[in-house]
Amino acid sequence: MARHTLSVLVEDVPGVLTRVASLFARRAFNINSLAVGPTEMPGMSRITVVVEAEDDLLEQVTKQLNKLINVIKIVELIPDSSVQRDHILVKVRADASTRLQVTQAADLFRASVVDVSTDSLIIEATGTPEKLTALLSVLEPFGVREIVQSGTLAIGRGSKSMGDRALRSA
Repeated sequence: MARHTLSVLVEDVPGVLTRVASLFARRAFNINSLAVGPTEMPGMSRITVVVEAEDDLLEQVTKQLNKLINVIKIVELIPDSSVQRDHILVKVRADASTRLQVTQAADLFRASVVDVSTDSLIIEATGTPEKLTALLSVLEPFGVREIVQSGTLAIGRGSKSMGDRALRSA
């Protein structure tokens, strides 16, 4: 099975996220990542869905998504022609003796320390899933207390945008 990232432009109305997610569930797809938020167009939201699926099954789901009344446009974002990032907050044990080492480890991954307490640090990082996994493996020896991770955010490279055409497409 291949990993697919879909960007789904929808009308910002109650229940649209439930209808989109339910369509995947009915087809027994496990959603690996789901992110939703407003767009540059008033009244529109973008849902970014990451799933692992065979191409033909994904095509069926895409066609069914296009039939939903509030779905405006669907685009599969290919990794080479898009920017895809995840976001993570990690709470790590760090007392006075290890704080510098944890901070240096975060710096290696261009992560930021966003909170400091007497016995822990909260580190914020953005990047590919592989980069974030590598960061976690470096922080693990210090003691990871808690992790919060967003869904994948993705956008196509270049000058084209999803809002250029209001036509339904897959």
